[in-house]
Amino acid sequence: MNKLRLSGLLFFLAGSFALMGIITAEVFYPSGYTTFSNEISDLGATKPPNSLIYQPSASIFNITMLLSGLLALMATFYQHRYFKKILFTIPLSLFGLGLVGIGFFSGDKVPYHGIFSLLTFISGGVSAIMSFKIVSAPFKFIGIFFGAISLMTWCAVVVAPNIIVPFIGLGGTERWLVYPIVLWITGLGGYFMNKTII
Repeated sequence: MNKLRLSGLLFFLAGSFALMGIITAEVFYPSGYTTFSNEISDLGATKPPNSLIYQPSASIFNITMLLSGLLALMATFYQHRYFKKILFTIPLSLFGLGLVGIGFFSGDKVPYHGIFSLLTFISGGVSAIMSFKIVSAPFKFIGIFFGAISLMTWCAVVVAPNIIVPFIGLGGTERWLVYPIVLWITGLGGYFMNKTII
């Protein structure tokens, strides 16, 4: 298989596994978990003190993040061998690394979980925007748009949390930050698998 199509397959699987893993972990989480109030990472473990860890949700979430991160790192390696665009490869590598860190350090592991979550959020948004250097329209505009949504949501939380969080909740806010990147990385995989090799 051509290295670009292999990269696409790995990206598609990384995004698909991340999304389906989150959904599956939510299914097995005890009642009381809501996408309005709960952060995605609560599926692995809630923040201390008095951290709560529920199985099998925690294992499903942590393994999914770890696997998705490893797939994203492998995909990044193969796409770099094809495009050799370091300004795209660096944030994409940090995104994969961040996912691996989230998988290793659940929400009760302070401050490591927060560090890797922040790394994932920012590098994911930057990666989506920087993909304009290697993809063509209309998908490059989707990457810019989705990356901007993610980064603007993060900025809104930092600058004015009292505006956005009460409206869609802490969980909803985080999902507006995360899901655009998950959808974009899955779409990028499909784009690479279908790209004409030159």
